[in-house]
Amino acid sequence: MSNSVAISIQDVHKTFHLSTSPSLWQRLRGTKKVHTAVEVLKGVDLDIVSGETIVILGSSGSGKSTLLRCINRLERIDAGRIWVNGELVGFVEKNGDLVDERPRALAAKRASIGMVFQHFNLFLNKTALNNVVAPLCAVKHMTHDQARERAIPALEMVGLGDKVDTYPSKLSGGQKQRVAIARALAMDPSVMLFDEPTSALDPELVGEVLAVIKKIAHSGTTMVIVTHEMQFAREIADRIVVMDEGVIVESGDPETLFTNPSHPKTKALLSRSSNG
Repeated sequence: MSNSVAISIQDVHKTFHLSTSPSLWQRLRGTKKVHTAVEVLKGVDLDIVSGETIVILGSSGSGKSTLLRCINRLERIDAGRIWVNGELVGFVEKNGDLVDERPRALAAKRASIGMVFQHFNLFLNKTALNNVVAPLCAVKHMTHDQARERAIPALEMVGLGDKVDTYPSKLSGGQKQRVAIARALAMDPSVMLFDEPTSALDPELVGEVLAVIKKIAHSGTTMVIVTHEMQFAREIADRIVVMDEGVIVESGDPETLFTNPSHPKTKALLSRSSNG
């Protein structure tokens, strides 16, 4: 593992502004919408070393998935800074102020950040192979033949070399997620982000996806994983980060954190997991 920092997150804040339907009393008073602000990230600081596998744990609403989406600017942060491979993501700094980055420059940075979502987001009208080929042509500007040469080894790596011509409707959930992982890997990212990659899968299909993620971790790719799979987190993580109510409450190596957690929120999270 290198000692260089791959991802640096400094004092990151994110607030969602929500509109909800008014109550009967509010409607009678003429209120059309009720606007509320929910601060989801409240000053998160985290450095991730190149080649490190970080697992983020936390209860629903703790901010872990939002943090992941902020790393590649799927969500715009309200304050703070995020660097990936030494480059500021989503903004440029001008005279001490942050200005939104131009879409083309942001897209170039995103190309080095692979992301796998809870849901597979595959093109239903494309084969497994062409689901991997399409973004290579669109983002990397490869020819179809060049993209195919990159895509087939990626599908073979995730155990789907025999499914290149199969459409998503003929794939299991686990196979669909592995196509999504292959699609991200084919872009040759320096960083891989996984947002609950097994939460949409039937229990019997979880293992095949986790095995692929372990394989990627062993290759030395920098990885940030949000998951509820506690045993998997314990096995794969170099470091575990626990979030609660928008802040990091504890972090450490898996054995220490699982056997001797120091924060009450971590103790409660692990207790609920063991009881479940």
